[in-house]
Amino acid sequence: MRFFNTAGPSVCERHYCIEPLERFNLEELLSLIDQQKYFVLHAPRQTGKTTCLLALMDYLNKEGKYKCLYINVEAAQGAREDVKNGVRAILSEMADNAEMFLNDEFVVNHFNKILDSRGGHAALNTVISKWTAASGKPTVLLIDEIDSLTGDTLISVLRQIRAGYAKRPAMFPQSIVLCGIRDVRDYRIHSSRQKEIITGGSAFNIKAESLRLGDFSKKELQALCGRHTDETGQTFEDDALDLAWTLTEGQPWLVNALAYEVCFKMKKNRDRSVPVTAEMIAAAKESIILRRETHIDQLVDKLKEARVKKVIEPVLAGGRMPEHISVDDMGYVEDLGLIKTKGNIRIANGIYQEVIPRELTYSTQLTITHESKWYEKKDGTLDMEKLLSAFQEFFREHSEIWIQKFDYREAGPQLLLQAFLQRIVNSGGRVEREYGLGRMRTDLLVIWRYGQRVQKTVIELKILYKSLEKTIAEGLEQTWKYMDRCGAEAGHLVVFDRDEHKSWDDKIFYREDTFKGSSIGVWGM
Repeated sequence: MRFFNTAGPSVCERHYCIEPLERFNLEELLSLIDQQKYFVLHAPRQTGKTTCLLALMDYLNKEGKYKCLYINVEAAQGAREDVKNGVRAILSEMADNAEMFLNDEFVVNHFNKILDSRGGHAALNTVISKWTAASGKPTVLLIDEIDSLTGDTLISVLRQIRAGYAKRPAMFPQSIVLCGIRDVRDYRIHSSRQKEIITGGSAFNIKAESLRLGDFSKKELQALCGRHTDETGQTFEDDALDLAWTLTEGQPWLVNALAYEVCFKMKKNRDRSVPVTAEMIAAAKESIILRRETHIDQLVDKLKEARVKKVIEPVLAGGRMPEHISVDDMGYVEDLGLIKTKGNIRIANGIYQEVIPRELTYSTQLTITHESKWYEKKDGTLDMEKLLSAFQEFFREHSEIWIQKFDYREAGPQLLLQAFLQRIVNSGGRVEREYGLGRMRTDLLVIWRYGQRVQKTVIELKILYKSLEKTIAEGLEQTWKYMDRCGAEAGHLVVFDRDEHKSWDDKIFYREDTFKGSSIGVWGM
């Protein structure tokens, strides 16, 4: 039986998969190879790059026009600035893969001698040259995880490839594809040897194109889940597929992780007569987040980088487009898969949108002492007025201390409220979030289960920029629209006043307003 794959390259005989060669423009890629171009294929982590490269190698070798070899250079990462050992690891990988995939022993028979005589800064060029000359047909080299290399090792590898470019195709590969998370132009390489920062563009100025491997389309997501239905008979309800799309927007690892969780890890769903529902997809999402899978940990680790913070912080705050975000930083964060820039700049998908604020405030959640039972009414519903009143008091007493602890202080008030809510709601519900650059608000939907019923409450967060009354008037309309879209029975508008010159007595207030017949609580903080 096949299954949804979340670890390593997908093999269509063992895993449900989208045909790898259909995930990029094969005709364009083959044209670049025929034109003897060197180019970059990049995409965020766990998007399917390796799967696609292996499929391309297999396709080219079966076609017979070229001899194509795939190598993964990640093993050389540990060498860091030690160029000779880094190149040795790359050549060792090249030797093993040439034997395994091509039944070609040339590299294994020659690379150690060449490395010892030529040294790390020339051996890669020499081995590739001699291997190509002995191959009998033009070669194509696919180099995966190129941006896992660092410092002088990366600089040397790029420059040795560049030095061989003029010898192609007789004495150097017809085409070389560099594959990694980032485009080569984004490399900022510190050379300990040359005592300077070298950009990837300057070290590899022979690049003809940069191709990006995209996420699944909605049709591809549906097709992938359909593979499971075809083999087992277990169906996905339309609402479940719609929610899976909203949560993942086609990010391949997330799609596979959600589907694997709901179809293989949830015990009751192993009965294939049970259809997959939206509620099951929501529960699967929560399990993935709480387990802090490796993919999620890698995502969170990137939030510590200064370049990432410059982009993500104003998105979390939901404010105006700041002038200090550089185009390079924006492109870098998009290449990491954290944001999408089509339309407005926003977090890339629903799961990341939840993960980022939750992880940024994880330690804060653990140290907040409030418990959900304090806010439960006798009928099992949450007393949202009592909860927000308690937060208002908490915010007045502790916000200055707590927000100073956040790395993302610009979004501090919004993050603190989300941490408070997450702490209380974790035991019996969830918080869904919508935010983005230029939206001028953060939308929260608190979903609380009691018995067989669900309580939905909208909380709209705004920073005071205009007059208070204009902010409230705008916020009431936005809150009502979000309530109407979510089918929420209650709504609250929270206005954060960040004017340090105002007293807390002037900032703190509560009142009830009505918009289109709906009562909305308005909280000043």
